[in-house]
Amino acid sequence: MIVTTTTSLEGKRVIKYLGVVTGESIVGANIIRDIQARFRDVFGGRSGAYEQELRKAREMALKEMQDEAQKLGANAVLAVDLDYETIGGTMLMVTAAGTATVVEE
Repeated sequence: MIVTTTTSLEGKRVIKYLGVVTGESIVGANIIRDIQARFRDVFGGRSGAYEQELRKAREMALKEMQDEAQKLGANAVLAVDLDYETIGGTMLMVTAAGTATVVEE
């Protein structure tokens, strides 16, 4: 399945628009990661633990969105938008949304 943030695909024609599809993912970061992240906030550096959780949440949201598109018969999702939020200070939420389409092969 083609997934892109653009509204069209160069050299391909959209045959059918199937509607908006979404995927959501919420993951929690544990207390050890929270302490490590706070330590890095004070002394500088990247928080690998949070980056890994965020990456996992993004992949899950995109997969869920693609699964929804596939159920509709799509072979591409265009105009994909990713949104990131924190919930309660320790939960990470990623939402993926796009337009499920059928594009010429």
